[in-house]
Amino acid sequence: MAESKSGFTPQNPGFANRVQSSFAQQSVMNLIGAELVKVLPGEVEILLPFRDNLTQQHGFLHAGIITTIVDSACGYAALSLMPADASVLSVEFKVNLLAPAKGERFVARGMVVKPGRTITVCSGEVFALGSEELKLVATMTGTMMTLQGRPGVTEG
Repeated sequence: MAESKSGFTPQNPGFANRVQSSFAQQSVMNLIGAELVKVLPGEVEILLPFRDNLTQQHGFLHAGIITTIVDSACGYAALSLMPADASVLSVEFKVNLLAPAKGERFVARGMVVKPGRTITVCSGEVFALGSEELKLVATMTGTMMTLQGRPGVTEG
């Protein structure tokens, strides 16, 4: 496993398997063809190949799809630092769309800025990859909530 640049120590030694297992349960990630490619303490990357059926009217990847992958990257970055019996939910986020999402693939990076017992603040970035160099197309600031002991909410 590569070393995290964050310096955070996960509460759950099995955090990577936990994040991968939860990601596999997300039907939406399967639907859009997203793949979890990096899991470190406080850091997650999700890769999405370009598909025509995920575009808006101008042929760019839809803002909702961009938001979906960066929200999941941030949520899983937060989950990576949570206790083994916790689950995560997004409670607030802001996305800035900086450039048209045009590329062959997109990578969403989620990073924990400040972990907390109940609330974790994350930042995210989405890059377009193609024949040109990496291009930043969106940023996100998100607040994630730790859920524990909630009936009807499964772990993950």
